[in-house]
Amino acid sequence: MKSVTVSIDVPQTPGQVYGFLDVIAHHQRFTDHYLTDWRYSGPGHGVGACATVTAALGGAKTDVAIEVIEADPPRRIVERNVSAAGRRLAHGTYTIEPLGTGGSHVSFTYAWVRTPLADRLLAAVVRATIRRANRTVMRRLADELARHVPAAGT
Repeated sequence: MKSVTVSIDVPQTPGQVYGFLDVIAHHQRFTDHYLTDWRYSGPGHGVGACATVTAALGGAKTDVAIEVIEADPPRRIVERNVSAAGRRLAHGTYTIEPLGTGGSHVSFTYAWVRTPLADRLLAAVVRATIRRANRTVMRRLADELARHVPAAGT
């Protein structure tokens, strides 16, 4: 299936955004509209940080195992997501780029590696649902950054 990318511009520097996103527990703050029941394992940040969550999208609930598999400060964080009893494998990638204003352009790409047949048959609906949920994630991330991380130059 074709990947889905959403993005937002924020006034925090790439280092500040990366520092916030690097802590896996912070993700609960801006994803709890569809990811609940967070359980953590491994280190609290960086490669190996893990969480198991319950995802509720499109009327279905499933457990998702999330593990940070790559970290390139302050540019990129890659997570591996496994769900549907291992039938669904995807990567979630946060990319952080500097803006000329001192802020950052933050993108999140959800890319399926393996999908159950039902996802493939309903690909357009699945992609639209993920896009909508992750647009909300980006807006909520910007709100959380505004609450907890000072803007660049302040």
